[in-house]
Amino acid sequence: MELDFTDTPFDTKVFKPHEIEEIFEDPFAIRLLPDTERADGEVRYYLVGRTIGNRGLFLAFWTDGKKARVVSARELVDDETSYYDRKLAEFK
Repeated sequence: MELDFTDTPFDTKVFKPHEIEEIFEDPFAIRLLPDTERADGEVRYYLVGRTIGNRGLFLAFWTDGKKARVVSARELVDDETSYYDRKLAEFK
């Protein structure tokens, strides 16, 4: 899947494009089902994962199956980090 980084709504100096790509490639990333239908008709998906440098990120994105556009990126909060770590432990 190709990532679209044109006119990103977040600072690409804080969240580098290669880190966003690493979250999508994280084999242990937690992909959450789409949220309920939005007024604008867009379906958003959520992704919780870690970069190669062990930075935990939460992403909200939409996709048409060929391209994905990240609409929000932020650091994981403590509860999300714990959730990711518990799910990772289940795989090991």
